[in-house]
Amino acid sequence: MKLFESGKIGKLSVKNRVVMASMAHGLLDRDANITQRAIDYYVARAKGGVGLIITAATLVSRDIEYSSDIPGLWGMLDSDMYLPRYRQLADAVHEYGAKISVQLLPGCGYFAPPFIIKATGAVGASALPCAGDPSIIARELTIEEIKKLTQAMASAAGLVKEAGMDAIEINGHAGYILDEFMTPLWNKRTDKYGGSLDNRVRFSVEVVQAMKQRVGADFPITYKYGLTHGLEGGREIDEGLKIARMLEAAGVDALCVEAGCHLQPELSPPPTTMPPGLWVDLAEMTKEVVNIPVLAVGKLGYPDLAERVVKEGKADFIALGRALLADPEWANKAKEGRVEDICPCVGDLEGCMSGLGRAKLISCSVNPSIGREKELAITKAEKAKSVLVVGGGPAGMEAARVAALRGHRVTLWEKDKALGGNLIPASVSDLKQDYRSLINYLSAQIKKLGVTVKLGKEATPELIQQAKPDAVIIAAGSTPIMSDIPGVEKAKVAIAVDLLLGKKEAGGSVVVIGGGLVGCETALYLAQKGKKVTVIEILDSVMRDMSMQNRVHMLMLLADAKTEILTDTKVLEVTDEGVTIADKNGKRSTLGADTVVFALGLKPNGSLAGSLKGKVPEVYAIGDCVEPRIVINAFEEGFHTARQI
Repeated sequence: MKLFESGKIGKLSVKNRVVMASMAHGLLDRDANITQRAIDYYVARAKGGVGLIITAATLVSRDIEYSSDIPGLWGMLDSDMYLPRYRQLADAVHEYGAKISVQLLPGCGYFAPPFIIKATGAVGASALPCAGDPSIIARELTIEEIKKLTQAMASAAGLVKEAGMDAIEINGHAGYILDEFMTPLWNKRTDKYGGSLDNRVRFSVEVVQAMKQRVGADFPITYKYGLTHGLEGGREIDEGLKIARMLEAAGVDALCVEAGCHLQPELSPPPTTMPPGLWVDLAEMTKEVVNIPVLAVGKLGYPDLAERVVKEGKADFIALGRALLADPEWANKAKEGRVEDICPCVGDLEGCMSGLGRAKLISCSVNPSIGREKELAITKAEKAKSVLVVGGGPAGMEAARVAALRGHRVTLWEKDKALGGNLIPASVSDLKQDYRSLINYLSAQIKKLGVTVKLGKEATPELIQQAKPDAVIIAAGSTPIMSDIPGVEKAKVAIAVDLLLGKKEAGGSVVVIGGGLVGCETALYLAQKGKKVTVIEILDSVMRDMSMQNRVHMLMLLADAKTEILTDTKVLEVTDEGVTIADKNGKRSTLGADTVVFALGLKPNGSLAGSLKGKVPEVYAIGDCVEPRIVINAFEEGFHTARQI
């Protein structure tokens, strides 16, 4: 495979074309230094076959923008106190033949989080409102401060080289400070750093030159930026290509080409509903105008697609982000042709983005061991037991997988005729193909591990006792909630899941009652089939519990499909004509519909676990049968429960 041939960035030889893209992880100490857990996290990807690792964004100065909360998102590299751990990281990664690059970030500017703005005030390319709080006007960086940041980048570059690292990536992406200077939307300066494109790119060019002067011409420096912002007034592709040529002329050794910025959350990072390889064309355009390597990014965690991109010359390297969070062994498995063994990223961003923001530590919906690779390594149990798993949804299959890896004799009963549970209706839409891949992955793993699967087998307390298991894991899932409003018995009424599974057909006009994830996905699915769809939600907004990126893109898709959304609205009755509704002021009206769909959430199937207490040696309840939630909860509970048996 071309993907696994060696490649070069400047004079640096990389064993293959698979790159781990820079991602925040929060595995830092109070001084924003990397921890042993961070080292283990990167080593797992190096061991998994990645050719080049690019670390999380690392700030270079605390003189202008700084807060004690920075370790939650970014590292710091402004003194030699950081060298010992960086050397340890470099040595550990090199043991597996991988190279490592440190991403350096001179500052955040208008896109700085509130904790930085509160601590040191807001700065930017020009005096403009901050993205997070437009009431705060950032002050314009002085020329003296620009010089200080340039020298800080050079000093940090020297530390990177001294630590034994192999390369540096400059972060000029996402609307952060270098991006702000390059973009007329944010750069209104009238000095030598504003106005013409040459002036706007000057800061980046001076940073590259200062770093090269410090580390030498042969030490690779790459640059990450968006070829386009996809934003009115932001960078367009033509200017992005001009910037590519200017960066090459300045001495940059490779370009990592993305799109978007923090004002376009549906682009950075791309959510579930975005298509695979969505930015490959941008990498290909860039390759046509420069002679240095180009790294393609953007949902490329599909081995066949990644191979095609490199083989067809559309990019020189494939930079994977969340695909390597989901499965650190992605590269080895792809190289060996074991595609069915790759745990897919589902793109829900609940752990890597929403979870990181809440807990300041990275997590992953389908990889509960992330950030604790050594601590949560799956080991053989002291005593092999017979384990019965009831339920073949994500929680049950993950529990069966881990229990089998621990050496237990595992049997899984599933009352339906297929494995997958609620992942099955969730994966019906073509936009949710990654969820189908997740079902296939889990099914393949438990089969390979020798789990005995019995489909169409409904568990009862009596049957479980007759099986005499040492331990029972109940993952019986949940069932849809139905309303007791008048008219629910009418033939036009359907449950969302039944429509998604093809058990019922919708008419030409549809009302979906319930604006949660299931309701909105069902509405989009039907609208894209040509139905006229209205979503009714009693609260003031829809999809309240989704990650921001996924929610924003879903709202865009619903708008494109001309789906009407009525919030603060209550359904009073299902009638022959449709539904009777009332707005927040109590005003009644009738909404016509051929089909009325209920998507009011789920209720747990929780009775079975309680009936087994004291009747089998060990009983555990996990997943939706405890409380209906999302994939990350199912995987965490399946994984951790199986580890303790």
